[in-house]
Amino acid sequence: MSIKVLVVDDSALIRKVLTRTLGRDGDIVVVGAAEDPIDAREKIKTLNPDVVTLDIEMPNMNGLAFLDKLMRLRPLPVVMVSTLTTKGASETLLALELGAVDFVAKPNANLAGGLEAFGENLRQKVRAASHSDVQGKSMKAAAPRVPVRTAAAPAGALIAIGASTGGVEAIRVVLSDMPTDCPPIVIAQHMPPGFTSRFAARLDEVTELTVLEAQDRMPLEIGHAYVARGDYHLRVERSSGQLKCRLTQDELASGHRPSVDVLFESVAKSVGPMAVGAILTGMGRDGARGLKLMREAGSYTVGQSQASALVYGMPRVAFEEGAVVDQAPVEGIAARLAAALTRLKTAA
Repeated sequence: MSIKVLVVDDSALIRKVLTRTLGRDGDIVVVGAAEDPIDAREKIKTLNPDVVTLDIEMPNMNGLAFLDKLMRLRPLPVVMVSTLTTKGASETLLALELGAVDFVAKPNANLAGGLEAFGENLRQKVRAASHSDVQGKSMKAAAPRVPVRTAAAPAGALIAIGASTGGVEAIRVVLSDMPTDCPPIVIAQHMPPGFTSRFAARLDEVTELTVLEAQDRMPLEIGHAYVARGDYHLRVERSSGQLKCRLTQDELASGHRPSVDVLFESVAKSVGPMAVGAILTGMGRDGARGLKLMREAGSYTVGQSQASALVYGMPRVAFEEGAVVDQAPVEGIAARLAAALTRLKTAA
């Protein structure tokens, strides 16, 4: 079955480029194109697409306003096609909070690989979006949040989190439930350059933690979270008795940079049984191998449950390969991690 896509963009050129790019491999069919949200609304009714690609800056109605209405009235998987600017990054993160599944940055002269890389990325995102449970999640009541009063742990403890599609919102939920006495948190979220600094800043705004984009050799501190920089692998290493971030641009791992596997493998090696790890929503298998190494090193590991994951891909593979000790809804993951950290403190 082909994936039916509706392209929404006010630029005739971009609509043409997206239509040609999406249809390249034959498994995706663009059933229509709309120049603004008013046009899109009518075409969604008549064409019944599986996925919508959506621009933000459009006439008659802002793309964010349209997305908000769409997710409330007729939830559909939406992939945002965003400009690679500070303003574009902020608006894109808001779109993900409103319910968009994922985003791609519009190609420009500075985008590595140009149109070819953009097209491959877009097709992958649309395929992932077509497997997402947007409608199911909109109809389900969220699981009750579990209050976390303390996540204090012995010196040298660490929390590692990995995610992909749907991870922006899932990470926000987990970090929002974490108290400020928690050990350092390192995060690998599949995200391109130009967006991770804004993502970290947004998490810093909406949680009690201090959230930063990771920098090379940055020491890891209690109550702080560190987001892997776009197009860089994030590793944790122990130097002079202290845990620090290491950033490198060596080759892609599991198809990604940053890679969850790379982060988790470094945590297994450097922190071992003093670490706890969580693998959240996402397409593919990145993170399963690294999380299994963490579990084998004595770390507590948890995977996001199918019912709460926008895309139950990465957590499913990790569970099937024996990398996960427990599964939990996203609203309960912080509590599971905190309980494991408390056990570390008790045992110390």
